[in-house]
Amino acid sequence: MKAFILAAGLGTRLKPFTEHGPKALVEVNGKPLLQELIEKLKQSGYTDIVVNIHHFGEQILDFLNANQNFGINIQISDEREQLLDTGGAILKAQPFLENEPYFLVHNVDILSNMDFSKIAEYHQKTGALATMAVRDRDADRKFLFDENLKLKGWQNSKTNEKILLTTSSEHLIPLAFSGIHIINAEIFKHIKQSGKFSIIETYLDLAKTFDICGFQHDEDLWLDVGKPEQLVQAQELFL
Repeated sequence: MKAFILAAGLGTRLKPFTEHGPKALVEVNGKPLLQELIEKLKQSGYTDIVVNIHHFGEQILDFLNANQNFGINIQISDEREQLLDTGGAILKAQPFLENEPYFLVHNVDILSNMDFSKIAEYHQKTGALATMAVRDRDADRKFLFDENLKLKGWQNSKTNEKILLTTSSEHLIPLAFSGIHIINAEIFKHIKQSGKFSIIETYLDLAKTFDICGFQHDEDLWLDVGKPEQLVQAQELFL
């Protein structure tokens, strides 16, 4: 199975660390986030990885070359001309990913001790078009799931915006996305959006017809290191 690392973001929340380099190369305990994730994927059996680049993309290329791609096959989805957001990035990487039955997508600024085999097994068991790792944690934006963890909506508690795919919001479970998901390559046949767009938009659209499921992993260590103060927390949590 292939993995796609989303590493093209501007990292604006991580300034000043990203003023002279990409967030993918920001270090936690002396190791760049990109290296940490590649090594974790490699240990989990992934030998084919796609990395998208935009912000200081040349530095990522130089880093991978200097480390001889960490002994695995790494392909580059180049977004240096235009940053495409999560959905657009996945669509652009289609030529690298479409020949796999399914693939893992992972934000570069997410640290966790998740066992990737568990979400893959769950994804295969449910037969979902896509499976999102989700947690019961504080967040303004959350997905809404039914009792079978099938996607039924989305809400933003800060703006009071809500999207429902069902006639009733009763008994829906709000869970926050963890930045890790598994997607069937079949999705490329059904994506209606183009250019720059969020995969969230796609999931909410496709969930009307297909099963988009949540994989709850509250027991795992998990941290979004998108802000400087979270880097300090990561130093302690992921020694």
